[in-house]
Amino acid sequence: MNYRLSPSDLTFLYDSCKRCFVLKVKHGIQRPSIPLPSIFSVIASLQKNYYSGRRTEEFCPALPPGVVKFGEKKVSSKTIQPPGCKSTCYISGRFDIVAELDKGGFAVLDFKTGNPNDEKSALYTRQLNAYAIALENPEPGALELRPITHLGLIYFTPESCELMPEGQQILKGPTQWIPIRRDDEQFLRFLREVIELLDGPMPKVGPDICDWCKYSNLIGDVREAQPDAAHLSRGEVSIPLYCRLKIWPPSALTVPSS
Repeated sequence: MNYRLSPSDLTFLYDSCKRCFVLKVKHGIQRPSIPLPSIFSVIASLQKNYYSGRRTEEFCPALPPGVVKFGEKKVSSKTIQPPGCKSTCYISGRFDIVAELDKGGFAVLDFKTGNPNDEKSALYTRQLNAYAIALENPEPGALELRPITHLGLIYFTPESCELMPEGQQILKGPTQWIPIRRDDEQFLRFLREVIELLDGPMPKVGPDICDWCKYSNLIGDVREAQPDAAHLSRGEVSIPLYCRLKIWPPSALTVPSS
């Protein structure tokens, strides 16, 4: 089997819940979407536009001289087969910006808003290493950039605001460059771990599962205890076999309007 892996899922979903990760990647069953504050996406979008075409010396002296050439481009790698795995995978996603360096090579940069710490930086290592692998080993027709010599995060930490004329307000705070180490061998070992999880049995429901799995497990228990309780005063609720198997597809639960 050839699994599609997104850098963000390898970063967030994999650590959040192995069961939800397997359901999404292997079975196409995603968690119900939760509306997130759009301000973070707005800030990231503004940053991408602002830094496009700028010299690295202007905003990150720690980087070698270069210019931001690419913003929010799709990446898609060729098929990857880690040692010892029968199944394969490929990486598909979008990076924030890439700078082309004057003396050769490229730097993949990712924008974050918040307070940086070592734990977060370690987590984002997977995401940026995934971009590097995909850019250097693209599928036919996909964007190819090589060599990727630098990886890192640009953190914006809001600290104050200032009221300007005509009702404008400025959000102020420092930006911090967090370099991320590239380690292809470690990343391939991680991909092997991921594929072994996907090729194996469904992760069991246990005490450490996420809230979504707890909820789907509860729904399954209710359905098994009351198999005929499918009608409520506000309409019919369809709880299909997925829930009894303790698998939760968000589209499976339908509540017609009254």
